[in-house]
Amino acid sequence: MGERREGLVRARKAANLTQEKLAALLPADEKSIRAWESGRSEPRPHRRDRLARLLRISPARLEELLREGTPADLRRPPGAPSVLLPVVVDGRPVALPLDRATVAASVLARLVPAPGDAAPPAVPTTEWDAMSPLSRRSLLKNGLPVAALPALGIGSAEHVARALENPRRYMDKTVTHYFRRQLDQYKYEDGERGPAKTLPMTLGVLDIIDRIARDAAPEDQRDLLRIGSEGAEFAGWLYRDRRQMEDSLYWHDRAMEWAQAAGDGTMQGYILLKKAQVAYDERDPRRMLILTRAVRNGPWSLPRRLQAEAAQQEARAEAMLGASADQVNRTLDVAWKLLDDAGPAESPLGAHFNATLLNMQTAICYTEAGEPRRSVELYEKTLKETQFSRRDYGFFLSLMANSLALSGEPDQAAKTGLISAQRAAETNSRRTKEELRRVVEVLKPWHNRPDVRELREVLNG
Repeated sequence: MGERREGLVRARKAANLTQEKLAALLPADEKSIRAWESGRSEPRPHRRDRLARLLRISPARLEELLREGTPADLRRPPGAPSVLLPVVVDGRPVALPLDRATVAASVLARLVPAPGDAAPPAVPTTEWDAMSPLSRRSLLKNGLPVAALPALGIGSAEHVARALENPRRYMDKTVTHYFRRQLDQYKYEDGERGPAKTLPMTLGVLDIIDRIARDAAPEDQRDLLRIGSEGAEFAGWLYRDRRQMEDSLYWHDRAMEWAQAAGDGTMQGYILLKKAQVAYDERDPRRMLILTRAVRNGPWSLPRRLQAEAAQQEARAEAMLGASADQVNRTLDVAWKLLDDAGPAESPLGAHFNATLLNMQTAICYTEAGEPRRSVELYEKTLKETQFSRRDYGFFLSLMANSLALSGEPDQAAKTGLISAQRAAETNSRRTKEELRRVVEVLKPWHNRPDVRELREVLNG
C-alpha cells in the first residue's frame, strides 16, 4: 500500500472541493477519490487533465503529487525500458523498447523526448529522417502515442504535425478525414481483435483530436468534435466490453459533450441509446426505459434503423419490468415496422442495425419476458457465425446458453457455453465471460454433469 498523498489532499482543499464534490465534477466514484488520496491507486490517464484543471494545478504538478504515494512495487525500476523507438522490420514500423541510459549515451538523444514526454509516432525511420525538424519536434512535443497512428506516412505525418503546431492555420479536411479513417479501421477490427488491442489506439486518436480542436477554427472544430464524439462513444463501448463501467460512462458523457458542442442532434440521440444498453448490462430496467423513451421522443430526427433499435430496447425494459406479453409484442412490432420502412443507407450511425440483429435482440426480449424456449428457437433459426464478428458471435452464444439453461437443457447449454467461452478468450471479451458466469449460476442444479463441470472449470481457469 502506498503512503497518503498529503499534497493531493491539500490541493483539493485549496480548490475548495470536498471529495464528494470532486467526484461529482470529474465524474468518478467518491471511493476512487479516497483511493487516490490514500495512495492505494492512481487516476487513469484520461482523467488526469480534467483532475488537474479542477484542482487548479498544472498536469506536471499533478504528476508530482501522485508520485508522492506511489506504491514501491508500481514504480519503474532503474534501467527499465521507458523509450519506444520506431524502427522498420520487414517493411513495417515496430516500437522497440530502450532504456533511457542507452538513449542518452547515443545520437538518439536528439530525437527522443525528455523524461515525462511521450514517444515518437509510428513513422518508419526512413520517413522520420526525411521530415522537417519542425514536424519532428511538433510530433514529439505533442506526444502522439506510438500505437495511435500506424498508417502515418511522410505526407500525412507532415500534415498532422503542422496541424498540431498551428491548428487554426493548417487544420483542414485532409486531417479530419485521416482521423475518421483511423477510427473506422479500429471499429472494423474490434470484433476480431478485442478491446485490449483496439482501445489504446482509439484513446490515442481521441487525445490528438481533443488537442487540435481546442485551437482550431470554428468550422474545423465542429468537424473534429463530430468525429471525436463518434470515437468517444466507441471508446465507451470498448470499456463496456471490458466491464469497466465507470470508464464506459465517462466516455459516453464525453461523447455527449462533444456532440452537443458540434450541434449534432442525431449523435446525441445515438449516445442516449448506447447509455440505455449500459443500463441493461447493469440490470437497471427503469433507467433503460427512461433513456429509450428519450431517444424516441427527443428533439432530433433519428434514422429509422436507430428508432427501431430504440423501440426494441423499450420492449426489453418493459419485459424486465413485468409487462404483459401482448405489450412487449406490440412494442416489438413497432421496431419491426420501423426497420421494414428504413432505407438502405439513411445514416452511417444506423447501418449496423439489420433484421439479423433485431432477431437476436428479440430473442433477448423473449427470455426477459419468461419465454426462454421461444428464445432458443429464434437463436437456432437465425444465429449464424458467418453473420457476426468472433466477439459478437461469442456474446450471442452466451445468451443462447442462458436461454437453454432456463429451458431445462443443461447439456446443450453447457456445450454452447463452451464455444462461447472460446470466442470470449480469443477476443478478451469480459462482457461475454460475465454472461457465461450467469449461465453457470443457472446450471447449479446440474453441476455434476460433465459438460457443466467443464464450463465452470474453463471460466474459473
